[in-house]
Amino acid sequence: MRNQMTQSPPADRGRAVAFIIFMLGLGTLLPWNFFITASQYFNERLTLPNVTSNATSGATEDYNYDSWMALLSQLPLLLFTLLNSFLYQWVRERIRVAFSLVAIFILFSLTAALVQVSMEPDTFFSVSMATIWFINMFGAVLQGSLFGVVGLFPLRYSSLFMSGQGLAGIFAALAMLCSILSNADKSSAALGYFITPCVATLWTLLCYLLLPHLEFARFYLNRNQSDEVETSKELLSSTDKKELEAKGKLVREAEESQERSSVLTVFKKIWLMALCVTCVFAVTLSVFPVITVRVQTVYKDKVVWKKVFTCVCCFIVFNAMDLAGRIMLSFVQWPSKESRLFPVAVLCRLVFIPLLMLCNVENSRLTVLFRHDAAFVVIMALFSFSNGYLASLCMAYAPQLVRCKDCETAGSLMTFFLVLGLAVGASFSFLLGKLV
Repeated sequence: MRNQMTQSPPADRGRAVAFIIFMLGLGTLLPWNFFITASQYFNERLTLPNVTSNATSGATEDYNYDSWMALLSQLPLLLFTLLNSFLYQWVRERIRVAFSLVAIFILFSLTAALVQVSMEPDTFFSVSMATIWFINMFGAVLQGSLFGVVGLFPLRYSSLFMSGQGLAGIFAALAMLCSILSNADKSSAALGYFITPCVATLWTLLCYLLLPHLEFARFYLNRNQSDEVETSKELLSSTDKKELEAKGKLVREAEESQERSSVLTVFKKIWLMALCVTCVFAVTLSVFPVITVRVQTVYKDKVVWKKVFTCVCCFIVFNAMDLAGRIMLSFVQWPSKESRLFPVAVLCRLVFIPLLMLCNVENSRLTVLFRHDAAFVVIMALFSFSNGYLASLCMAYAPQLVRCKDCETAGSLMTFFLVLGLAVGASFSFLLGKLV
């Protein structure tokens, strides 16, 4: 008889595993969100002349920070997410995750330290882009590894992980809002802003190290190995020669079934989900933040509102509604993974590209159809909600299409296509930025 533990999972006491997986989701997207939300800080550093120089620096547009930041975030994510699809076979997941978190902490610490260092705009731009490249390189390995781990747990835990990723954006946006509204000077405010993800990254590492020590987590993390051992014991319990031969064949078949499938085999099972998640994020990154940060308020006489408009209506609205979309997955899973409406719903998001380009964009070459702040907020809310919901649905459905043993491969592949969508969107954002 099989071990009772393989039949009935233990309770998640105090929802500790749920909380940890939520925090792991938060930690994976902190780097991206803290750099994208700090757009104003970086643009000001690239615009203002160096205090030690009499020369005036070039205009912000010469650096095109938002587009380059998006592109140089996604290229290493794309390359190293693909590498991670093969890396898991040689490097243990525990080493990959822990090393990536430590590296991200060091790079965030460097970014915080540079707040107090005076630099020429060209030098600052180069150092910032290099930091963005490396921090997203480690972020790719981290995200791909954790998606594979979370795929071993029930569906609701995938939803929690995606919700944690959504909270990362709100966390960064609120940190920036506090920075803007604080009475501290800009240098001190920026320093506090970048120290925050340093602390959060250390907390994420602590949560990850605690996970294998929880009984509920061990049940799912070790389930495959336990099942294989139990199956072998059952099949070899008989002393009858013929039964041993027959069951020996079953043992060999069981062992073969436990072997991981090739990357190509797994891709053939999840290709539709992979293409859908690519499309979702390609649409999102093509206009966010390159177009959305250029939308202006009509209430220009209200100084405080004008100061926080981009932070509130662009970043906080986007991340709050994106999180709402991810949380919705816990209550509704529609369309189903077999439904033809699923890819149709994904393609319908293309309409948000022209809608956002026709908002009150600064110095727009296009006719402004949605001038009022409320129109922009409504469009952003629908845009971000659909992003969070459909992306989470793709990432949750994919592991269900493969064997449990192939969940990590499926998770890594889905992360690769997620990042492919981000890279495609970031590349397309250069063109859309010129059009408006």
